[in-house]
Amino acid sequence: MPAMHERPVAVITGGAGGIGSCIGKTLADAGMSVVVGYHRSAEAAAKLAAALPGTGHSAQHAPVTDSAALTAAAAAVGERYGRCDALVNCAGTTRFVPHADLEGLDDALIDEILATNVRGAFAAVRAFRPLLAKSTITGGGVVVNLSSAAGTIAVGSNVIYCASKAALDNMTKSLARALAPRIRVVSVSPALVDTEFVKSLDQAWRDRQAAGTPLGRLATPEEVATTVRAVITTLTFTTGAIVTVDGGRPLL
Repeated sequence: MPAMHERPVAVITGGAGGIGSCIGKTLADAGMSVVVGYHRSAEAAAKLAAALPGTGHSAQHAPVTDSAALTAAAAAVGERYGRCDALVNCAGTTRFVPHADLEGLDDALIDEILATNVRGAFAAVRAFRPLLAKSTITGGGVVVNLSSAAGTIAVGSNVIYCASKAALDNMTKSLARALAPRIRVVSVSPALVDTEFVKSLDQAWRDRQAAGTPLGRLATPEEVATTVRAVITTLTFTTGAIVTVDGGRPLL
């Protein structure tokens, strides 16, 4: 293993997506070297890694539904950096299916959502645990699971997506207990985030979602990213918690 990389290292699964890329930029601005994990978006991940401020960034194949590939990714990070201080589980999937359309939510989609959103997050923690446990940053190694208000209010793109985020939050608590004191585990739970994809959807629908939030608007990717950064760098005595970025959405 090489000498320890001088900057803290953050691995972001799904790091080339709309929220993942914003998290990567924010963590790079905070002085971390960012590993942009990707499944099929190799070109986008490499482009993002090259454009991040600071030094030591890279792209790494890390498909969360392939445990062997995650083990290989952790080994590659260990070989290159000698450390992993933060793992951000940002990879996720879903598809819009009305909650009453039980037939439309077929078994293949159910399996895909659960394999990515729940099993994938667990598998990533399992693969990177040895590196995270050796972190020397304040508060120790940290896992941030990107959850959703859907896990609490049971309103979202489909029934199983909501269930997957509830499972992720429960897993956050279990892992926080199991991995303490060397590794902290926290969920960051936004309501609907106004990504470029969401901006492309029906304006009337977006307006209804904003109106259903006490603060009267959607979350921005930057607000989610800033919260992730705070969990890693500032909230160093926080573990097993669900940190919301939802504008009070569950209150209505």
